[in-house]
Amino acid sequence: MHARVVALTAAAVLATAALLSPTSDARAGDVGKPTVVAHRGASAYAPENTLASIDKAARLGFSWVENDVQRTKDGELVVIHDDSLQRTTNVKQLFPGRAPWKVKDFTAAEIARLDAGSWYSPAYAGTRVPTLKQYMRRIEHNHEKLLLEIKNPQLYPGIEQQTLKLLGNQGWLDQSHLRRLMVQSFSADSIRTVHELRPAITTAYLGMPTVAQLHTYARFTDLVNPSYASLSKGYVSAVHAFDGPHGRPLGVFAWTVNDVAGARRVAGYGVDGIITNKPDVVRTALGSD
Repeated sequence: MHARVVALTAAAVLATAALLSPTSDARAGDVGKPTVVAHRGASAYAPENTLASIDKAARLGFSWVENDVQRTKDGELVVIHDDSLQRTTNVKQLFPGRAPWKVKDFTAAEIARLDAGSWYSPAYAGTRVPTLKQYMRRIEHNHEKLLLEIKNPQLYPGIEQQTLKLLGNQGWLDQSHLRRLMVQSFSADSIRTVHELRPAITTAYLGMPTVAQLHTYARFTDLVNPSYASLSKGYVSAVHAFDGPHGRPLGVFAWTVNDVAGARRVAGYGVDGIITNKPDVVRTALGSD
């Protein structure tokens, strides 16, 4: 992987990314504006990582959603952010003697009994923790696109292979679906594994490698997705100066941006995507209404 000529204009980078990126369809009719990704679904307006949350994103008019995948005690992939069930379910009430209520210590049947909506609002009482299979079927039904995060892979050996197998079984590894799919993780090893197993998948590293490290990351990841608070225009330009494993410039999706000022700031840096709990707020900030 080699550094692109630094003097390459930002306009040329954006044009190239729009033409070659698998996310270019997300910008159709809106060239030059970042892709807006609904974080854990439209999680400011419905309980995160639930079917209700991705349904809400669809109703708001957003096609890209993000989720988190972990594994139960008996090997089922489920969609939940924390490695503990305590924050977003009533597990403490249903299973009071099983602290610290880790996902990996509960069976899929036990997790299916949990209420994953009441913590957010009584209006969502009875909402369940979806399995990844249920989630993918709803994504397909809603004609949405997915930024899938492999969460805590160190807790779940082989979760990359298992996730890819499920995606394949659900028909998500054909050419048309690959344009609607990105896989990310905070673990560079996990993303490297995904790339090695399925090189056609668009991958993203969650974090901020040093500029000196970017040439290494560019061998196995297509995007570098840092916290927006740590970003600068110079860093975004440095990332764009490298070609990733699919021969296109590395992209940058910033997270988690929930206000107008933040959205406008990172858009000014030239990011390719913005991950947000409030996609409608970001859309308004970018003048996309």
